[in-house]
Amino acid sequence: MSDTETPVPEPEETPASEPEEAEAPEPPLPPASFEFLVLSLRWQAEMQLGLIGLGGEEKPKPHLRGARHTIDLLGALQEKTRGNLSLEEQRLLENSLTELRFRYVQAVEEEGKAK
Repeated sequence: MSDTETPVPEPEETPASEPEEAEAPEPPLPPASFEFLVLSLRWQAEMQLGLIGLGGEEKPKPHLRGARHTIDLLGALQEKTRGNLSLEEQRLLENSLTELRFRYVQAVEEEGKAK
């Protein structure tokens, strides 16, 4: 360690005499992969389009501006990775973008009819 580096303090351990609160174990995270990145962004866009709701709520109201941004992020990812993806990764990204763009147009049309 050089003179300019400061050591990172170790986290304090709970003494054995004080039991920690029983917390539910967290589920394991999936491996970080290109597929998981694309699916995460797709799921986010589907939520923003109102296609997926959380809990017992009725059909959620779409957030079209956010959905458009997320779809554009996937489009940028497609541009920047062109020629560097496996066939499976390329198909996943293309299919996701096609589906989301179609659903976005539908959501915009539905919002226009509601006004």
